[in-house]
Amino acid sequence: MTTNADARTFRLSGDAITTLLALAVVVSLCWWYLIELATDMAAMPMADMMTFRPWTASYFLMMFLMWAVMMVAMMVPSAIPMILLYRQVARHSRVPHPALGTALFVVAYVAVWTLFSLAATTLQWQLEQAALLSPMMASNSVVFSAAILILAGVYQWSPWKDACLRHCHGPFTFVMQHWRPGLRGALTMGLHHGAYCLGCCLLLMALLFVGGVMNLTVIALIAVLVLLEKVLPWGRSPSRLLGAIAIAAGLALLVWPQG
Repeated sequence: MTTNADARTFRLSGDAITTLLALAVVVSLCWWYLIELATDMAAMPMADMMTFRPWTASYFLMMFLMWAVMMVAMMVPSAIPMILLYRQVARHSRVPHPALGTALFVVAYVAVWTLFSLAATTLQWQLEQAALLSPMMASNSVVFSAAILILAGVYQWSPWKDACLRHCHGPFTFVMQHWRPGLRGALTMGLHHGAYCLGCCLLLMALLFVGGVMNLTVIALIAVLVLLEKVLPWGRSPSRLLGAIAIAAGLALLVWPQG
């Protein structure tokens, strides 16, 4: 692989700006969809808000679409440095159709989170059946909330988190270790990067079941935390600080459940 993509000389080319604008449009549309959906839910009569909807095929599909759009809104911004770097390296490495390669990289990355969305929708269904979620798609149980918080906090300190975050935090290192030529290589790299991001953020996404799957404040907060984990230059400190806070919050819920 020949590349001029060095961290000290990386600049936004015209192609990169076009890619960035396209990603911004996609992410903006996803956030617009989520805001509209949350607004519609807030406008529902109180009786409807406090009633579970039956899990028909159409309702499952609607929830799956909600999760899939949410994952694009939350995760694509944090992957932008990797996507832009892939675009630059592909151009300098004479990858056929670098724009198409970049699109395939993004599609593969999103596909990983779409599969996660299918699993999350199924889990939401099962949690409702177990009376652990309210009709507003938030935790109905102090013990369940505490368990998710503590588990997420412990995972922030785990070697699995370290390994996945290392790949997400260093786009240049990821490219050097996982570069694959051609359009099939773009798909493979997108899947690999998506898998590492999933491993990095899986337990953070579980916090949506605590704060509310359609709570825009919680969604935005987790999205910001994911972004900061990947771009801040302070190593593992932010992740471990977040983990300590989550563990403390979970323990506090168990000790002071009415607090």
